[in-house]
Amino acid sequence: MDEQNFNPELSETNQPDVVCKNCAAKLVFEPGTTSLACPYCGTVNEIEIRDEETEELDFEEHIQLAEEGSEIEEVSTVACEACGAVTTLDKNVVSSECPFCGNKLIVKSESTTKIIKPKSLLPFKITVKEAGEHFKKWIRKRWFAPPGFKKRATQSNQMSGVYLPYWTYDSDTYTEYRGQRGDDYQETETYTDGNGKTQTRTVTRTRWTSVSGSVDVFFDDVLVLASKSLPDKNVTVLEPWDLENLTPFDEKFLSGFKAETYAIGLKDGFDIAKVKMDPIIDSHIRSDIGGDRQRITYKNVTYSNITFKHTLLPIWISAYRFKNKVYRFIVNGRTGKVQGERPWCWWKIALFILAIIAVIVLLAYLGENQ
Repeated sequence: MDEQNFNPELSETNQPDVVCKNCAAKLVFEPGTTSLACPYCGTVNEIEIRDEETEELDFEEHIQLAEEGSEIEEVSTVACEACGAVTTLDKNVVSSECPFCGNKLIVKSESTTKIIKPKSLLPFKITVKEAGEHFKKWIRKRWFAPPGFKKRATQSNQMSGVYLPYWTYDSDTYTEYRGQRGDDYQETETYTDGNGKTQTRTVTRTRWTSVSGSVDVFFDDVLVLASKSLPDKNVTVLEPWDLENLTPFDEKFLSGFKAETYAIGLKDGFDIAKVKMDPIIDSHIRSDIGGDRQRITYKNVTYSNITFKHTLLPIWISAYRFKNKVYRFIVNGRTGKVQGERPWCWWKIALFILAIIAVIVLLAYLGENQ
């Protein structure tokens, strides 16, 4: 992850404590289950999974309401002085650690913000122990890491479970386009070679004709990260997500975890979705043009019947310090896939390159002396 691009704005929904129905002790959700087992009396507190589809909300309607109304909730936040992340602490907690940089969070002053409530989530499936094992496997494969780095990184025990905010968008698109269709053909040409002799060869040429038309493309669940706390290019590596298993939102799944609120709003998120849709629309246009080659000179896209979902997806995250620099890694809370920052050992890279050169020289020498 590119540290200079790390500019988080994090806030965490301040969920009420989930308590045991038998002894009222505070409970924590156990990844991979649908229950909360009480560590004191052993009572299993089942989470009722509602058998219902996640509702798609009307995009235009929410934009007109300026993201206000019955779907809105207000959360309290506190800022990290080190990295700028904005988060809230659990009830009655006055200090904690920032999950994105490991800096101490101390409550000095709070602010509030209004957000659209999440309607669905993917519960954690990978436990913190399993996430740690996945990370150890990942770190062992970092061949060009400096001496001591692997040991230091695997000693990190400050792994936090965080639900990242996402928008998903559905949309019909209608695109009018103009362009050119290229049809290849072969012909024989005569040329003079280096010895002055006349030769013939077959060459491929392209005949271009102007075209125009339109394509209809429907998009389902275009996924957009609504967070600025981690670079999108790094979190994208954790995909794919099993969105077909989305569960209706229940605060019990958040018990013991942080749940980040979005820093990228609904409208800006759809602008990002458009960028993701664009190459797919181009692919349909090229298919519609046909021929061997295609050029798109103009297109006008109309978006309609836009709906969205606000959902939370789980990651494990940890920050560790090596030679006065903070490195972070993240683990997909469903699959265990790892993405992380790491330092490079340039003398190891240099030795590797020199070894490759030596092998090439040796093979060339042996080839000449056979």
